[in-house]
Amino acid sequence: MKRKPVIYFLLGAVIAASVFSVVAFKVNDNDENVVEVKKNKKLQYKWYIPDIPEQIEFAGEPVPLHRWDVREQLEREVLTNSYYHTSTLYILRLQSRYFPTIERRLKANGVPDDFKYLCVAESALRNQISGAGAVGFWQFMKGTAPRYGLEVTSEVDERYDVEKSTDAACKYLKEAYEKFGSWTAAAASYNCGQAGFNKFSSYQQKDNYYDLLLPEETMRYVFRILALKHIMSNAKELGFVVYDDDAYQPLAIREIEVKETITNLADFALYNNSNYRMLKLLNPWLRGHALTVKNGKTYTVKLPAKK
Repeated sequence: MKRKPVIYFLLGAVIAASVFSVVAFKVNDNDENVVEVKKNKKLQYKWYIPDIPEQIEFAGEPVPLHRWDVREQLEREVLTNSYYHTSTLYILRLQSRYFPTIERRLKANGVPDDFKYLCVAESALRNQISGAGAVGFWQFMKGTAPRYGLEVTSEVDERYDVEKSTDAACKYLKEAYEKFGSWTAAAASYNCGQAGFNKFSSYQQKDNYYDLLLPEETMRYVFRILALKHIMSNAKELGFVVYDDDAYQPLAIREIEVKETITNLADFALYNNSNYRMLKLLNPWLRGHALTVKNGKTYTVKLPAKK
């Protein structure tokens, strides 16, 4: 008699486990389960075409999704980026560190907030170097950077400075907007150049991005930005879960104004209670072992905040 409660408990546990297995892995009639258990007991995951929004806009300009060609282009980019899990999750971790700075500079320059997704499309929020030699979050070429106020020398390359390169990108985008009268066209020209966009627009006698036949990369470019906006704005609903503890937060730093030449950056870092590694990580725009400061010039160097 004393053994009956134990038997009943074990029997109940077995039944509960069986029910859970059936509910979790049962292949129902409409075949909509995410996971199927194969005969060899291996799990077979299923992949579905992601939905796209019924409406979406870029910088306040509506996207004509009622057109089949436009809709299918957006579907392609949403599909591509939805299943690029490692990159998307890493971007979502980085956005909490870098978006506040980018958003602040966009607002200060009078450029729509949606252009932060152009930055993501360009560099995935990292200081990358393209095969063509474009550098930084906003992927400026060496020859183009000085035109928009960025210093590029053997010791200093401000394309690696998030704030200054964002300001430079804003100058370009406002210039393109004035020329083409559309933020969408300005975004497209960021990929193919203002001269390139103007050439295609003039020949085809159209100025609307969605009406133009452009090079393949530019044809996909704005749609990739839109896809990233959709995914990043609805990340949790689309299955990309990044908890607060997983998100990279802005770094605690202190700033030092430098008005005189630094002959040895390693010595400078040690003198300021830091080290060369931290100096370079926080100031990737410093490209050499020294920093030459011309008369009247001031640089702001970041170091870890004092504990």
